[in-house]
Amino acid sequence: MNERDAKARVTDRIADREDDLLSILERLVDAKSVTGHEPRGQAVMLEEFDRLGLAVDTWEPDAEALSDHPGFFHTSSYDDHGYEGRENAVATVDGAGDGPTLALSGHIDVVPADPESAWESDPWTLRREGDEIYGRGVSDMKGGLAAILLAVETLADEDVDLAGDLYVQSTIEEEAGGVGGLLSVLERGYVPDAAIIPEPFGLPNVGIASAGVMFFDVTVPGKKAHAAWGHQGVSAFDKASHVAAALNELNDERQAGIDFPPAYGADPSLEGHVTNINIGVVEGGDWPASVPAEMLMKGRVGWPPGESRADVREAIEGTIEAAAAEDEWLAENPPTVEWTGWNAAPHEVPRDADIVEIVKGNAESIIGEEGTFVGGNAALDERFYQRYYDVPVVTAGPYGPNLHGVDEYTTVTSLLETAQTLATSAIDYCGVAE
Repeated sequence: MNERDAKARVTDRIADREDDLLSILERLVDAKSVTGHEPRGQAVMLEEFDRLGLAVDTWEPDAEALSDHPGFFHTSSYDDHGYEGRENAVATVDGAGDGPTLALSGHIDVVPADPESAWESDPWTLRREGDEIYGRGVSDMKGGLAAILLAVETLADEDVDLAGDLYVQSTIEEEAGGVGGLLSVLERGYVPDAAIIPEPFGLPNVGIASAGVMFFDVTVPGKKAHAAWGHQGVSAFDKASHVAAALNELNDERQAGIDFPPAYGADPSLEGHVTNINIGVVEGGDWPASVPAEMLMKGRVGWPPGESRADVREAIEGTIEAAAAEDEWLAENPPTVEWTGWNAAPHEVPRDADIVEIVKGNAESIIGEEGTFVGGNAALDERFYQRYYDVPVVTAGPYGPNLHGVDEYTTVTSLLETAQTLATSAIDYCGVAE
């Protein structure tokens, strides 16, 4: 069977397998697998691997063994839950020739569905309305995993023997940073020649970049006093507001000066917002009648390819130092900055990489529309492949306009098109054994 015939056969077969797709996805959504509690979801993946007769490797990540890696950081899910019982799973489809190796990778964890009462139906039960399907993870990214499984099964059913090996990866804790997930997979030795991750970027658009993301804590001191003698105290809230204003000014400057067109290729509203500094949590004070003695601000900074983590840290720390120097109290009692949690560098894949051109061409052919290169506004597992192992990786997945939101949804059509794109791209990249 030549590659052209193989692609036509699997494309036609997948188009008729809507029920199979939804059966897999229904069980994945029902398996509530919020980050830190992935085993139920992995159990479904292992059942599918077993049904397909695939050899599977499972293991718990080892934080100590990973700690010397330049991409390592302690994730919040590791701090809260450890890695015991939280296994990664990789199934291998052995190639029948000497073609290049391809990984189809996805994460089994999802974010919480709170507030569940705001959903129109149970977020852990798949709901369909016409072509739209609803449930936590249908787009991010249990839908992508279902598409992977459907693609792999269809290749087997149509007797398409790839020339190169295919790694099918189901990983943990991507939503918390992926250190115990994809990084652990790569360190275990599953390093392909190229990779595809079906995150919900909306084919025929394909992702070629991700953002750097870091979390930070700013602790701002004050001087406690009874509110009736407030003039004798120093409000940490007021001083924190001064620091926050300086960070807002830095954010405005950075947004005006940093551009990365792929970040707004599919969402024009992101133009001028491809980098961002956000204060997401503010804590402090212990009594309404007391001047607060300390404020804690927890923030996130995200940025597209073009800067190092050291550059971004220097900009934020320098801004806080300058703001403190302007204030008599803070000059003598400076805020402290601690970098915690997420510590991800950005990545960008060359647009002319073979896997990028293959996936984009197949997606455009299947969907009948021209796509664009996107990415750079959010952190992704893809960075591990490209930055640390020099493996070209493309993001190619279903429609997902409100991932992480209430009533998360995608479409059956886009999931079938994702499976078709994955299967045909595996044929093109790995080749077909003679």
